[in-house]
Amino acid sequence: MDFPTAPAVEEAIIQRAKHNVYGYNVTDDLLHQSIQQWLKKRHHWEIESDWISYSPGVVTSLHMIVQALTEEQDKILIQPPVYPPFYGAIEKHGRTVVKNHLQLHNGRYTIDFRDFEQKVMDKQVTMFILCSPHNPVGRVWEEEELRKMAELCSKHNVIIVSDEIHADLTYSNYTHRPISSLQKEIQENIVTCMAPSKTFNLAGLQASYIITPNKKWKAKIDKQFLSQGLHGLNTYGIIAMEAAYLEGEQWLNSLLQILEDNKNYVMESFQKHTDKIKVIEPEGTYLLWLDCRDLKLDNTALKQFFQTEAKVGLNDGASFGDDGEGFMRINIACPKPILEEGVTRILKALEKK
Repeated sequence: MDFPTAPAVEEAIIQRAKHNVYGYNVTDDLLHQSIQQWLKKRHHWEIESDWISYSPGVVTSLHMIVQALTEEQDKILIQPPVYPPFYGAIEKHGRTVVKNHLQLHNGRYTIDFRDFEQKVMDKQVTMFILCSPHNPVGRVWEEEELRKMAELCSKHNVIIVSDEIHADLTYSNYTHRPISSLQKEIQENIVTCMAPSKTFNLAGLQASYIITPNKKWKAKIDKQFLSQGLHGLNTYGIIAMEAAYLEGEQWLNSLLQILEDNKNYVMESFQKHTDKIKVIEPEGTYLLWLDCRDLKLDNTALKQFFQTEAKVGLNDGASFGDDGEGFMRINIACPKPILEEGVTRILKALEKK
């Protein structure tokens, strides 16, 4: 995001810096409790402290979990268009990507459950990496959708790894539900990756966590981290996470109002001034998925249009998989004047097409 973090986080870091001793540290009960309190209050999910493992980031966690819980030549299911590092976390370790393509109908993405079930029935498919809320299409999965995916994976012995890094960033009328929170019977089949990094703009401090109710799987994941020499968080990551979760809620509530206003501005501007680009309305995240297919440009020409004609830097939709060709992703977590300038540049460039 292009916003300063919560004042409580800044102050906690300043005070820690004044301590002036920066030796090794450990994750303690206060950090565990801050996570437990946050998840209970914001997501109605009660977890045990011994389910928690720590990691520098969610992408790191995905790499470690894939190595710890699957074998080379296994197949892993994803739902494109999806966050590009999912592909690397699978392919770089000798596993094979299997795709359950999301379906775009009337401006909203849905799951092809017939295809999903066919894919998880394959005995070589041993893991499903879920993106919830989904990046880049912005879906906040409904409870019925989550239950159905969980039940199918449980039935066919497919591990669910749920990337829920955008869990705290949902819009009015939408509620994020951690898939592991739905019922105790399915918790043992799910590993959840979360972090305050997107919520509080802390990604550079490298602090995230993994929630694994299955003790056997948690032991394997922890062992994988140790085998790579990763055995703790940095001092400021710990301080920032604690402060964010214990004192940052009011700041987050204010942020969500700003994001809602920014989202509405972008959608209304494109709807009013052009029919060449359609905004897929997000239910969560601060990322908007732009359907640019009516411009009739190939991927290279589409990137060139935004970079050289509109002079804005967006994320290339094709990087999210073949399903993303003809799309672009825009980040709306910035001050309104910057967003207005970017949208104005795009609309003026479109007038010349």
